[in-house]
Amino acid sequence: MSNKRGRACVVVLGDIGRSPRMQYHALSLANQANLEVDIVGYGGSVPHAAVVEHKSIHVHNMKPILLQGLPKVLKPLVLLLKPLIQFLMLLWYLCIKIVRPDVFLVQNPPSVPTLMAVKWASWFRNSSFIIDWHNFGYTLMALSVGRNSRFVAVYHWFEQHFGKMANGSLCVTKAMQHELARNWGINATVLYDKPPEFFHPTPIEEKHKVLFCRLGKSITQLPSIRDCVSFESLALEDQGVKETLFTTMTDGHVFLKPYRPALVVSSTSWTPDEDFGILLEAAVMYDRRVTAILNEDDGLDEEVLWKEMAQGKKTLYPRLLFVITGKGPEKEQYEEKIKRLRLKHVAFRTMWLSAEDYPLLLGSADLGVCLHTSSSGLDLPMKVVDMFGCGLPVCAAAYSCIHELVEVGKNGLLFSSSSELADQLLMLFEGFPDKCNTLASLRNGASEAGDSRWISEWEEHAKPLIHQASLRLSKFALLMHRVSTA
Repeated sequence: MSNKRGRACVVVLGDIGRSPRMQYHALSLANQANLEVDIVGYGGSVPHAAVVEHKSIHVHNMKPILLQGLPKVLKPLVLLLKPLIQFLMLLWYLCIKIVRPDVFLVQNPPSVPTLMAVKWASWFRNSSFIIDWHNFGYTLMALSVGRNSRFVAVYHWFEQHFGKMANGSLCVTKAMQHELARNWGINATVLYDKPPEFFHPTPIEEKHKVLFCRLGKSITQLPSIRDCVSFESLALEDQGVKETLFTTMTDGHVFLKPYRPALVVSSTSWTPDEDFGILLEAAVMYDRRVTAILNEDDGLDEEVLWKEMAQGKKTLYPRLLFVITGKGPEKEQYEEKIKRLRLKHVAFRTMWLSAEDYPLLLGSADLGVCLHTSSSGLDLPMKVVDMFGCGLPVCAAAYSCIHELVEVGKNGLLFSSSSELADQLLMLFEGFPDKCNTLASLRNGASEAGDSRWISEWEEHAKPLIHQASLRLSKFALLMHRVSTA
């Protein structure tokens, strides 16, 4: 009997470091299915250390096709040729460069040219072909060119045609499973996003020493920014490692400051399906309403007010610090809008965190905000799953299937407008930090929602499907071998 170890290939036509679900697949294939794993995709962001350092996971970074610096006349031609170049590059890696896998597991979207390339590679290498449906590619294209475009119709046909050719399918929601079965003729297994073990509430010592002391200057000392957070920078600089914006160390013990700002985290891809303008408008509304409720004089010098806040003046509503993480095309546009805001009780910071720091931030925050609305209405935001893993309650934008994840009043709230989100911020943070009963209740519900983990979800739903697909192909290969040698 052969003791040869099986092999899997995870395919991502995108930045591997920004594809957490596919990284988790790779870890599970290596640890739970005991396979050697190749990941083929683009570089850019560094994957999680658990992936990079794993002896059985081998990352292959394809070279991206860059349009910067090209003459404008040539860009349309390159855009037309780009899918063909990507297709040939994928075939080179999947058919020649990597060791033959028993199974290909590909992320969709993007569908073009990924699904066709992986299907051809699976034929050539006699491997099984499994699609992990995160969303529908044609609906994402429709955001930029319109649903009635012929390009969208062609993309839809391509996605459906090659989607049916897979030996198995996974998807992220029951709503998507129903859509695939009813209108696409594809039977998919639901594999919900669940947080891995490294998403958990951050202990207070780690908050202070590992996160806040290290990121302190990124939060407080920013050039040309004066707001309710940056005003404390000089005082904190004198304290060294003893004090941060949120914590203080006394006799070797770390405590949360009673007059600290409330830390609100939102992760965004800065794309049209996440309207960041809603959060900006809600922040302005919160600021104006708090100013009115506290009966603050409009003529009062802002720095006088900020000094009182920094010295511990107790008010009914806290300062809010929004930390926005992520990369994307609309980031600079919104950063310029943020700079023009003049807010007394609200501050914004945008940053990109490593895969190791991001869970620490979520586990240290007081509230998460999710702006994802889904181009298809059938996927769920993984960022909310990560927040629940860290015991962080969430205010999320409402859309059709978000109820599969967020239970209103138990682990989060849903909003449909900036005014509704502002109302929720006022309600949740009234009396912060000690008298926020609703926020505390939602935190308990978020912790319960985060109890279910990726390892058990993958073991129950993905592992059997991958095993069955590989087994069917192995039986077919054995049959063909017997026929050829008869």
